[in-house]
This record gives sequence, structure tokens and C-alpha cells, in this order.
Amino acid sequence: MRVAGGRAGALGVAGSLVAAAVLGGCGGPAGGGGKKEYVLGFQGPLSGDAQQLGINAYDGMLTAVDLANQRPDLQFQLRIVAADDQGDPRQGPTAAQKLIDNPSVLAVVGPVFSGPTKTSEPLYSRAGMLSVSPSATAPDLTGLGFRTFRRVIASDAVQGKAAADYVSTVLKARTVFSLDDRSAYGTGLSTALEQALAAHGINVIHDGINPTQDYTPEATKIMKAEPDVLYYSGYYSELAPLVRALRGQGFTGKIVAGDGSNDDQLIRQAGAGNADGVLLTCACGDPNSDPAASDFVAKFRAVNSGVRPGTYSGEAYDATNAIIDTLHRLGDTADRSAVVTAFGSVNIPGVTKRIAFRKDGNVDGSPVYVFQVRDGKRTVLGPVDTLTRP
Repeated sequence: MRVAGGRAGALGVAGSLVAAAVLGGCGGPAGGGGKKEYVLGFQGPLSGDAQQLGINAYDGMLTAVDLANQRPDLQFQLRIVAADDQGDPRQGPTAAQKLIDNPSVLAVVGPVFSGPTKTSEPLYSRAGMLSVSPSATAPDLTGLGFRTFRRVIASDAVQGKAAADYVSTVLKARTVFSLDDRSAYGTGLSTALEQALAAHGINVIHDGINPTQDYTPEATKIMKAEPDVLYYSGYYSELAPLVRALRGQGFTGKIVAGDGSNDDQLIRQAGAGNADGVLLTCACGDPNSDPAASDFVAKFRAVNSGVRPGTYSGEAYDATNAIIDTLHRLGDTADRSAVVTAFGSVNIPGVTKRIAFRKDGNVDGSPVYVFQVRDGKRTVLGPVDTLTRP
């Protein structure tokens, strides 16, 4: 069964999906089989330089909705309305407001990136609309008073410490060049990383660079510093040209990056040879290599034309199912306010982890994994706490 506002529509004409009004109020007119229709919003980058991470998340949400619409025990049908924020903090409020202004949208999966999350959440909080991010990891997001914000991934305070543990214990680095892209995400991760590296007694050289077309000068700066490890806090669309520039200058240190670079697009854009050996950290595993997630992977591929789950697909699937669980418990009483209140008691098994939340909006527990590019593919090496065990 294909869901209204499905994959081809969202990725091809995202703007028209946002603009399309849904008739009726919360709990709108009957959908398939005479069931009431509930509408869920999606906010993330469906276009732009880092769009693949948004597409991954959307496809995970679409899978959850498609499967829910086949369940006979649910008293409603679901539909998705997508808002493309291009991963740009400046576009976040516009995307959020379009979802808020649609009276049928009960809750939102997203925003996907930390920058648009920070600029969008004040609007969601004022509107009393739940938003559940599959991937926004900036540590301060749950401390800014956003009353309706939750996330199903650990913050970069967790990822940064785990990455530092790996760099210190496994890579045995003495000097680390920590570079970020000056975004809300990048600076949050680099700050957490550098604090943890300092606690390990590692010499840290910090720099920030806005995304650019030419990373040759930055590569030259890194080469002169002669670090054992470069850790990049930013997105794959920026890391790829940086890796090409470093390889071109003969850099022999380890290249490590955070979850924003953890996508196969890094390999395609950098070139398999250049990307080989790059290490990636993420508070997310890979369902494709997890036997326990094989059923999810099969269903995901059936819904998404054979495409395999990517980074954040499992997290978006879990976030959507947490909202569906809430709607199921509420029954005919579901509206925005009731969803926010009832969501706090979510406690369900997920593909990525058990989904339950702390009072501050963070998910309970989330291991950090290390990936490595080998022979043109990302391979999971394992969770950091296992890899660093004596």
C-alpha cells in the first residue's frame, strides 16, 4: 500500500506537498476503509547539499506510516505532509510555520538537522505541536525551553565523549585537529569532542571553516599541524572535498568525522579511493548489518523501491511509531495538546533502541557506533564501549 504524499511526491515536489491543504480539522475526514484520517508532518532537507540525510529520514517515516495503514487494529489512517527546510536554519521557521498552519497536522517528525531545529522549535512550542527529531544532536536543544521537543538520538555530548574515547584508546592519538563547519551541529559536536579530548590529555588544535568550494587552504593548514587525527564536525557534502584535498596533499593521519558525514554520499562525492579508511562516529547503528533489524530492512525496501535504509532511517521509523503508539492510545480524543501530553509516557520497542524519554526530552540510552569506509562501503566496526574495552 502506498501512502498519500509518498516517496516520489515528497522528493519530487516537496513544496507542493507543503502547500497542499488537508480538508477538515484534527482527525479529518474518513480515509481508506472509512477510518478517520490523521496527518503527520515531516520537516527536513529534501533538497540542498545534504539532502540525502533528510531523504533517509523521510523514507523511514514513510515506511512506518505505510505499515500502520495496513494494520486492522488502528482506528485511523495516516497521511504525511512534508516541509523541505533544505537543512538551512534560515528556512526552518518557514517550513515549521507551514506545518503549524495546516490544522490537520497533529505532530511532526523532525526537524532533521540541529540548525533548523533551533530556529523552528520556538514556533512548535508556541503552537503546542509535538516535534520528534530523529537526528538533531546539538547538546543544547533540550535545554532551551522547547516544551514540545523530543529526540530519539543521543546528543553530541554523548557522541563527543565516545568519539574522544575511541580516538584516545584505539587510535592512540597525541594531537587531534578538530575542525567544524561553524553550524549549530558542528560547533556543538566539536565543543563536546574537544572537552573530552582534553580530559584524556590530548593536544587539540581547533579551527572552524564555513562550507566552501575549495578546501585546499584548509588542507594545507592541517598538513602543517601534522596531527595524528583530523576529526571533522560537519556534513558529508563538506567532508568529501576536504578528504580529496587532504589525500591530494598526502595526508597520512586518521580522518574521523561525526554522524553528519555518515552516509554513502561521502564515498560517492569523495571517490572510493579517497574515502577508504575514513572513520565515522554516530549514535546510530546500521540496520542493514543487524540481524535483529532484518524484518525492518525488508519492509523498508518493499516500501521504498528497493532502496536500503540509510543513516537516520531507523531513527525516523522509531520516532514515527512512537507517535502512532500515542495516537492509538488516544483514539478519537487525539488533538495536538493531547498528543503532547500522552507522548511523555511512550515506551515501545524500536528498531534502533527502546523508545522512552527523559523529562528533558532526550531518549533513554543510545550507544555510539564507529563505522569505517572499506572497499567503497561503510562497515560497522561496533559500539565504542566494546571497541575501547581492555
